[in-house]
Amino acid sequence: MEIWYPRHWPGRCEARKACAWPRSMWRRKHTAGLSPLTWRILAVNVMALAILVGSLLYLGRYQDRLISTELDGLLMQARLSASAVAEGAVVLDRDERNILSPLLARLMIRRLVEASATRTRLFDLDDSLLADSRILLDPAGKVQAKKLPSSTDFTEALRITSFFDLTDRLLQKREYPLYPEEEIQHGDQYEVVSRAQAEGPVTQVWRLPEGGLLLSAAVPVQRYKQVLGTVMLTRPDTKINAAIQEVRLDTLKIFGVTLMITVLLSVYLARAIGRPLKLLAKAVEGVRRGQTQMVGLSGTARLLNHNAIPDFSRRQDEIGDLSIALREMTSALAARIGAIENFAADVAHEIKNPLTSLRSAVETAGKVSDPERQKKLMQVIRDDVDRLDRLISDISQASRLDAELTRDEASVVEIAQMLETLVGFYAQDKGSSGGLSSRVVLDPPPKSGLRVSGIEARLVQVMQNLISNALSFAPPDTQVTVSVHETKGGSVEIRVEDEGGGIPENKLEAIFDRFYSERPKAEKFGTHSGLGLSISKQIVEARHGRIWAENRMDAQGHVIGARFIVVLPAMDED
Repeated sequence: MEIWYPRHWPGRCEARKACAWPRSMWRRKHTAGLSPLTWRILAVNVMALAILVGSLLYLGRYQDRLISTELDGLLMQARLSASAVAEGAVVLDRDERNILSPLLARLMIRRLVEASATRTRLFDLDDSLLADSRILLDPAGKVQAKKLPSSTDFTEALRITSFFDLTDRLLQKREYPLYPEEEIQHGDQYEVVSRAQAEGPVTQVWRLPEGGLLLSAAVPVQRYKQVLGTVMLTRPDTKINAAIQEVRLDTLKIFGVTLMITVLLSVYLARAIGRPLKLLAKAVEGVRRGQTQMVGLSGTARLLNHNAIPDFSRRQDEIGDLSIALREMTSALAARIGAIENFAADVAHEIKNPLTSLRSAVETAGKVSDPERQKKLMQVIRDDVDRLDRLISDISQASRLDAELTRDEASVVEIAQMLETLVGFYAQDKGSSGGLSSRVVLDPPPKSGLRVSGIEARLVQVMQNLISNALSFAPPDTQVTVSVHETKGGSVEIRVEDEGGGIPENKLEAIFDRFYSERPKAEKFGTHSGLGLSISKQIVEARHGRIWAENRMDAQGHVIGARFIVVLPAMDED
């Protein structure tokens, strides 16, 4: 049994269809009893076991083999009985012909089968019944003997065989003829008798009206190759039935024990799977609710805690993998939320400065009548607008970067070819009018075959940021050197070196912070947003690489420039 409730319950709802909540706003809550997962596992395991046991209970081929064995034994007994009757119950009539004596035949037939449950009948050539082992001779006449089942046998038969008889009738592949039994018996009632007189020894299986099978064998009685009559032996399939029932009972006993073990193991398996999944689902739901709650006066979203997700890593199975993935996802989401909050705070701070300057310039421009001062104020306004435009463009690019790094597929990037093309671009810019005051060189020439996995456009963006940053700090008529080589650890190391004043030792890590700007004194304020190195670090780390800065020193320990190093995992040549 299960009920449905919405995530945010505004009021009672008598039926789910009566509510206007979308399907995604509902959660399934199971009441007391086994979970649907437990029922599914039980159904699959028990169904497979039931099919196997059902096929074993049918035992059709096993029954056919038992019937064939019983018919062979019955036929052998019929041959012996026919031979005995031919030797001891044949007399001569008035015409000196061999005939069967009814009296001798009855005595012999009775004597032959008195120790067995086989019914023996002797038919003459005209199909009249001469002897029947069930008919006793006494002074009062003929009495038919028939064994009645005991009350215990009858009760047990009703209890045990009723289900199996129904199963056999439903699954019976062979249809046997109905046994014809009448008070006055003639040989022509039984096809097996006619066939035996014409063909020789034959067997036949009958279907009894009350259920079960009757096995029969017929053999002609011959005296010096002269057929005098037919002996027909019939026997119910009690031994076959008993053997089959015994096998079925043993199968049912094993089935009962196996079913109990299967149910217990299924419940254990369902709990081993369902319980941790339920705990994970509950934890994820709690994380979702906790993450959307707003806490504090500032309305800052509460950061996610990866410890809120249960740790099932010790299981070393798919649920353990799911637990690890959810914990890592929660950690990444927490870091993402923190980064977004910090980014939003930094953006607000950076935009606030030019807006404050812009507002002050606008307010002052309305009060100043001097054309020269108004011109300067308008220049300030234009600079602040340009700075805002540049900030917004860089902020938009930075906000889209993470999604693009996740969405775009990485490819094989030839580092040597990429750097040669990029350095050639700066060489052309150097030669053009109004070009660069410093030159960019690739020294030493890189060897081919250095490949990394990444997005080429983003790696080009990283190198452009580093080279542009180096050019801005390089004195006139100096050079920025780009080099690349493969390390012993199987990585590709790219270096960008300049001949500027270097970086303050306490700022070697801070320069990669968002909106941090340490620009040359001669550069106009607000020309750069301070996002270039931060974006470069984000791109490199997304490809499992590292980027850092250090100062170049001469032999005397003086700073002679700055060096930026990018290390990316190399790809095999295969």
